[in-house]
Amino acid sequence: MNYLNNKELKDVKVISKSEYPSKSVPKAKITKDLSSLIKELGLNDGAVLSFHHHLRNGDKVLNLVMKEVQKAGIKGITLVASSLFPAHEELIPLLEDGTIENIVTSYISGGLGKAISHGKLKGHIIMQSHGGRARSILNEEIKIDAAFIASPSADKMGNISGVNGINSCGTLGYAIADGLKAKKVIAVTDSLLEYPNYPADITEDYVDHVLMVESIGLKEGIVSGTTKVTKDPIGLKIAKDTLKVMEATGLLKDGISFQSGAGGISLAVTSYLRDYMIENNIKGSFASGGITGYLTDMLEEGLFTSLFDVQCFDLKAIESLKKNPNHLRMSGSLYGNPEVSSVVDNLDIVILGATEIDTDFNVNVTTGSDGVLMGGSGGHQDTAAGSKVSIIVSKLFSSRIPFIKDRVDVITTPGSTIDILVTERGICVNPLRQDLIEKFNEANLKIVDIKELKEYAEKIMGEPKTIEKGERIIGLSEYRDGSIIDYIYEVKE
Repeated sequence: MNYLNNKELKDVKVISKSEYPSKSVPKAKITKDLSSLIKELGLNDGAVLSFHHHLRNGDKVLNLVMKEVQKAGIKGITLVASSLFPAHEELIPLLEDGTIENIVTSYISGGLGKAISHGKLKGHIIMQSHGGRARSILNEEIKIDAAFIASPSADKMGNISGVNGINSCGTLGYAIADGLKAKKVIAVTDSLLEYPNYPADITEDYVDHVLMVESIGLKEGIVSGTTKVTKDPIGLKIAKDTLKVMEATGLLKDGISFQSGAGGISLAVTSYLRDYMIENNIKGSFASGGITGYLTDMLEEGLFTSLFDVQCFDLKAIESLKKNPNHLRMSGSLYGNPEVSSVVDNLDIVILGATEIDTDFNVNVTTGSDGVLMGGSGGHQDTAAGSKVSIIVSKLFSSRIPFIKDRVDVITTPGSTIDILVTERGICVNPLRQDLIEKFNEANLKIVDIKELKEYAEKIMGEPKTIEKGERIIGLSEYRDGSIIDYIYEVKE
């Protein structure tokens, strides 16, 4: 109430003693009955439901909840899941019967992606970046009716912590926006702890219900084959050349900030960077993104002052987050929201992978060589845009298919934000970065034109076959600011 406009405060009514409020008593929020909870939430056809992916391929919450929504007969759901994995293949029947009509996500792999590419989703899929997802939720471009947050631990009032519980998965950065903005927030947990459950990623004042389940999943599922350093000699050569590129930029010095993806070559770059920093007595400011044990080791060794962590990529990172005060949590918004000050804008160098790149340096990490959905931006767009130097590392050939195209299948990250490509057959620099070209020339670092590298690859492997596509547009590739940068087409089976 606003009393400031009252010229005479004596006109404001003061309540009587009989109207004094009674002492409040906290109400427990716990339930074990998902079916009754679905009814209590009052979800209708067309509802928007959100989930996070910090358990990655170990997640069971999304399947559990959506199957109960299906039983309730609710149709036309828009599923806002920060990422989707092979574990979510069980949702394919929900696409076919119309339970799930639209999907908004930052990454998708496995059978679900294949089914969507082949037209099983009746509506559309929107592929966002992690920062773009946070932006769209926080500014209510996407309005979530209910957020079901897989919670490694919660207490009876709803304080959620990602580092406690039998299935601790670390920071819950991608669920923060959902917790802040959803109309109803449900902590789904298999570990109910004593109040207060801290450190809390999402606190009780934002949580409406605590749903107890037998299991939210398996934390071991956060680890995948993409979180190990490559042993392939070609990949290691690319990593070594990448270190030379980084040195030539002039950014390998005290105070460097760094991010690397979790792919095998990217992690090899991180390993070589560690050795370089030790040898040259360099101390960095921070490393960021999805955090691996390779980075936590560098933190422990004093090579970085701090880590900004939006998701833990392995079990070692979870343990580090528990014990090291310089291992910092961050939300998806703090990580890469283009509408606020974010960590990516302070990055010096980011190492990224790609499915394919074209001669304009546009990158695709959304679809595979067959045009089927098998990935997504994640933080790719965000870090490429925010960093001083973005570097793509990749083999020139993958399964005998040339990596460089005239035009990528789907633009995930626009070429205007990609600076360097490093392959085993040469280093390419975006013509927009004449400053880097000059530095590389001064360092006697040989660079090649990306069009020449493409021609070389095609002489050896031939031109790639055209992907058989239908006329139907099944989705959109969205840039981090909400603009649309490409269409996603149905692929013929």
